[in-house]
Amino acid sequence: MFFEPERLPYVHEMILHAREATAVERELRRAKDAFETAEPARKAQAAAEYRKAEERYRQSEAVRRYYGALAELEKFQTEDFKGIFRVMGHRPVVIRLLDPPLHEFLPRYEDLLVQVTELRLKGAPDGELAEKQRLLELVESMREFNPMLGLRGCRLGILFPAIYEMQVRAIFRAVCDLKAEGLDPHPEVMIPLVGHVNELAVIREQLETVARQVMEEKGQQVSYKFGTMVEVPRAALTADQVARYAEFFSFGTNDLTQMVFGMSRDDAEAKFLVYYVERGILPFNPFQTLDPDGVGKLMELGFKLGRQTRPDLEVGICGEHGGDPESIALCHKIGLNYVSASPYRIPVARLAAAQAALAEAATTAAQRYA
Repeated sequence: MFFEPERLPYVHEMILHAREATAVERELRRAKDAFETAEPARKAQAAAEYRKAEERYRQSEAVRRYYGALAELEKFQTEDFKGIFRVMGHRPVVIRLLDPPLHEFLPRYEDLLVQVTELRLKGAPDGELAEKQRLLELVESMREFNPMLGLRGCRLGILFPAIYEMQVRAIFRAVCDLKAEGLDPHPEVMIPLVGHVNELAVIREQLETVARQVMEEKGQQVSYKFGTMVEVPRAALTADQVARYAEFFSFGTNDLTQMVFGMSRDDAEAKFLVYYVERGILPFNPFQTLDPDGVGKLMELGFKLGRQTRPDLEVGICGEHGGDPESIALCHKIGLNYVSASPYRIPVARLAAAQAALAEAATTAAQRYA
């Protein structure tokens, strides 16, 4: 959704000003807290510092441009979600909040470096060069040694809360507008990359506040759920804690497999995984078929722990394994409610799910009459 040509400039604007705007906002919050909790002897000084922080916030160009970009993106997102919910009718729709690292939306560092160098050599106008230089510095500051284990998923939502708040406002405004038309949408908001229950607790409280504000503003009540994607092994191992704040789990089996095996999928498949399978070191590619002895056991443990805390917990998987028959059979055996699959794999997934259910029924019948 964010890569569309008419949206990408706003995404760049959002990323460009996120750090500075958030820092100014935090400074204002700290000054407010200090004023409200100050001893009588320090009240006047704390009030003066609070007024200064308010003035800096009001005059901040970064704040203006950051929230301006978010407001434009919210309009796009609201219409996106309206279209999805309208097509889906009364069926539940799971929406994963922004997951990838922000640098994926920015130009490559090497390309920007070439552009900045060329602008300098050509004697480009100072304004154009300064803007491109600032973008280069931002991209450089966001470079990570291992981006898939860095600032992404819920960590992004905690560090820059306004981004997730924008998405949830868009979801609930879309839902409330359709409710007013007589439709009955059911949003399920999925928070990605949770590794510790406190991450989910903080984000859910923050986002439920936004959801309630929108419903009150629109005069509508919506049936909704908040859940999480279990793709970090720690989340599966502590699923009983995570389930206190999650009404559904979706095992992100691509990332979970990467973390359990300790291998990057792209690098492994390009360099050694095919050879491993050919030599019999691994019986199959674990990114195509779920590994029952490692990833599968972790999923089963997460499923059982989650259901201990929340017996009605809805559990499924997202990832390419959802279209693989052997993986679907494993999911059925564990007890999962659903698998998700890319459109062309849906017929295969349905057939595999039916075969798994029939095989279980046949086994049960054979045991009963043995």
